[in-house]
Amino acid sequence: MSVRADAETFRGIPIFAECDPVHLQVLAFSSERQMFAAGEVLIKQGLRGGAAYLILSGHADIAVEGEKAGSAGPGALLGEVGMIGDVPYSVTARASEVLTAARIDRGLFLRLAREYPDFGSAVFNALARKLDTSLLDLDLARQMFEQAKTFKGL
Repeated sequence: MSVRADAETFRGIPIFAECDPVHLQVLAFSSERQMFAAGEVLIKQGLRGGAAYLILSGHADIAVEGEKAGSAGPGALLGEVGMIGDVPYSVTARASEVLTAARIDRGLFLRLAREYPDFGSAVFNALARKLDTSLLDLDLARQMFEQAKTFKGL
């Protein structure tokens, strides 16, 4: 894939959707391509997030506490919150087949955000919107739980 094609793949991810194409090309050019064999771990739950991975080809199984929670394929970005926030990954992602990913190092990402403040601002605004949506979803779930009938007497 070319740098421009990889940049367009980045653009398809919500947190990068509003970023300048030139900034995405710099990110794509600077990212390291990695191949993973079937069964290899990309990110491991509980380990500090030093990088995020954009899946370019192949698929990964996603697990939480050792239980399968889903899968991810081309265009999925894994570990972005752990990478940006320097916090432990919340899931484990393991290649279910040969997988190629663009590895975005935390240092690279932060350097890009420092050197191109518009890039950093666009990403952090997208993350803030994502957090806001998650909080609204959690509040709705809380309300539904509070209105649910009790299991007492069953």
